[in-house]
Amino acid sequence: MLFEFIATIAAAFGMAGIALIITHLSKLAGKRAPKWLIPLFAAIGMFAFQINQEYSWYGQQVEKLPEGVEVVKTAESTEWFRPWSYAKPHILRFIAADIGNASVQVDNPDIHLFNLYLFERRRSIEKVPQVIDCSIPARADYVIPEKGNTLSIDEHVKQTTAWRDLATDDPLFISICTDKQS
Repeated sequence: MLFEFIATIAAAFGMAGIALIITHLSKLAGKRAPKWLIPLFAAIGMFAFQINQEYSWYGQQVEKLPEGVEVVKTAESTEWFRPWSYAKPHILRFIAADIGNASVQVDNPDIHLFNLYLFERRRSIEKVPQVIDCSIPARADYVIPEKGNTLSIDEHVKQTTAWRDLATDDPLFISICTDKQS
């Protein structure tokens, strides 16, 4: 975030420099540029950089995802204090699943263990271990056992009561269950 702040200030100085050149050229032409031109250009530079960063953030994050990690859900956003987002909503949050490293249980091939990654702009990435039962279909959070606790995945699945229904057209279900069965 510090680098983004520094880049925003640099964009403001760059645009203010362009306005300063325009001011000097207008003096040479015998006209006088308005005094508010330099602050206006600086503000335009800051806004343009921040808007560009908001719209390019999602693409930059997806490019960095390792092989086997797929985006399963995005959340487009519009806010009143970002009026440009009404013209084209931008993605500030998305969920990616580690499809490539999903493990299937030996006892029950319908049970899959994998990690979900929650991405949000200007926040740290959150890793959430998940269990999917493709036969129900439902998903639940998987609590990683503490040291000394030997709760297997199958035992965890039997004990959990926090199953959440999962639609068969949900991208997460399609990615984990249909790709693994074929």
